Amino acid sequence: MLKEFKAFAMRGNVVDMAVGIIIGAAFGRIVSSMVNDIIMPPIGMMMGNLDFSNLYINLGDVDFASLAAAEEAGAPIIKYGLFINNVLDFIIVAFAIFMVIRAMNKLKKAEEEAPPPAPPEPSDEVKLLTEIRDALKRA
Repeated sequence: MLKEFKAFAMRGNVVDMAVGIIIGAAFGRIVSSMVNDIIMPPIGMMMGNLDFSNLYINLGDVDFASLAAAEEAGAPIIKYGLFINNVLDFIIVAFAIFMVIRAMNKLKKAEEEAPPPAPPEPSDEVKLLTEIRDALKRA
């Protein structure tokens, strides 16, 4: 059973998939940081110093000063600010993946459109044998 697992784990597709998942997770963290730390602060500043990560709707009867206070009290809340951040994360990741796949498709299309290489020229022996054959046919 151990040998079967090793054979499965060492197949090219499984290793490639593992590398892709690890790189994808790291890429996701980078994009989240970019959205939360670079994109959202200027947008929030343009909207009157609004911090999207603290936007929420309180479904309870008691008012809270902040999202942290509402979470600490266990109040029912809808965190739509965090949802907006996650939507932007998704859009950026989806666009990046789209650009990579688009580039891969262009390369693949260029390979498909390239004319196949010309067949190699026959050797001297084959040419000589062809001439002999053609001479015998005429005789």
